[in-house]
Amino acid sequence: MGSEGNGGGVSKNNVEEGPITRSDGLKGMFRYNSPIVQVSLIGLVCFCCPGMFNALSGLGGGGQLNHRVANNANTALYTTFAIFGVLGGGIYNVLGPNLTLFAGCSTYVLYAGSFLYYNHHPHQAFVIVAGAVLGVGAGLLWAGQGAIMTSYPPPGRKGTYISLFWSTFNLGGVVGGLIPFVLNYHRTEAKSVNDGTYIAFMCFMSLGTVLTLSMLHPSEVVRDDGTRATLVRYSNVSSESIEILKLFLNWKMLLIIPASWASNFFYTYQFNNVNAMMFNLRTRGLNNVFYWGAQMIGSVGIGYILDFSFSSRRTRGLVGIGIVALFGTAVWGGGLANQLNYSVKNPPKNVLDFKTSGSEYAGPFVLYFSYGLMDAMFQTLIYWVIGALANDSETLSRYTGFYKGVQSAGAAVAWQVDEHQTALLSQLIVNWSLMTVSYPLLVVLILLAVKDGDRAEATTTSIPPATIVEGLGDGGAEKAV
Repeated sequence: MGSEGNGGGVSKNNVEEGPITRSDGLKGMFRYNSPIVQVSLIGLVCFCCPGMFNALSGLGGGGQLNHRVANNANTALYTTFAIFGVLGGGIYNVLGPNLTLFAGCSTYVLYAGSFLYYNHHPHQAFVIVAGAVLGVGAGLLWAGQGAIMTSYPPPGRKGTYISLFWSTFNLGGVVGGLIPFVLNYHRTEAKSVNDGTYIAFMCFMSLGTVLTLSMLHPSEVVRDDGTRATLVRYSNVSSESIEILKLFLNWKMLLIIPASWASNFFYTYQFNNVNAMMFNLRTRGLNNVFYWGAQMIGSVGIGYILDFSFSSRRTRGLVGIGIVALFGTAVWGGGLANQLNYSVKNPPKNVLDFKTSGSEYAGPFVLYFSYGLMDAMFQTLIYWVIGALANDSETLSRYTGFYKGVQSAGAAVAWQVDEHQTALLSQLIVNWSLMTVSYPLLVVLILLAVKDGDRAEATTTSIPPATIVEGLGDGGAEKAV
């Protein structure tokens, strides 16, 4: 494979050894090839693409009155996502970030466009095909994103970088929630969003696709201490196929399966059976602003605990699991109390509006906000655990790809569970149970596989230091670090 990124010059089986230039007046962390800038860039890419997708999905039914088309499209989406999520890590290792991320993001535009088409031609076929294509692209994007987010940061700051990404990514859901809220504000009786909503989503997704071309190759990313973020080893299809198959026999990946399965399973219930059933169209858009905003708060909070609460990495992980377990149990308990008030056969008599429903709106709104907090805390915790298992992008691209693949398989099942009108109380109990089962397994994984300090069990090769040139121009003095 040829070189990737702007710098070029990466020879096969070797890490580029050229000097890295740093301006005297600029802190090293803000260099374009620093981990924090590159993680921020992938955050902006996900702000535009999956962030807007989340806002669209959060409306329930993809913003349509009939949920069936969105349920079937999402089933197709997550079925192909489950396959290409697992394969995505290997594809990323072969193609590199630019091609992988560009191909992945371009499929989001097609998906949003299919709902614009459905507004005028209500036939499911195009939407379902677009969903299946998006599943392929999402698998590529999230495998690459996971490798970047978990391998670039310094080992002791992975929770902080995950929080930075998660906040930037979910800001897309906040902005995306404002789009249908503003564009449909006066359509209080409308059941489906207008064309402008889908067009706005497509514009953001197109911008995110272009932004992927600004990502640097892993070989060009250098931490502040001069070490390269990852050891570059060009892969090939046969070796990646073998490594992917090994994941299914990896005891660490087997322990993380229940958490992976649970982590997107609850979206169907929350979006379709809480937000879409209990609130009118404009209020659903407003709720999404706060749902995804809550994700930013939850990720920053749990990320701080996972990085800074105790000196022992293992202790921080165990404390994080305890906090997420307690909070998750409380939220699902509140969800149970709310769910007892309605069902598929006995839906809410009056949908809620943020302006006219008064105090009736407060309780369900707080519950939906709390669902967002819980989701971010749970997924940040899982990413942190995965990131603690290795430091190199090759291994972590496969681990995160496996995580996203299993996660998507669960989501594919969840959308069909809702399509078959399974009792809402049963859906809630299954979601609650899946998360509860995952906590002790994560505890076992941390006790057996997560090392204290900055070491990661799966990392066996050292990354050679880069040469940093202090200052610009010919007068800069080279310093090896």
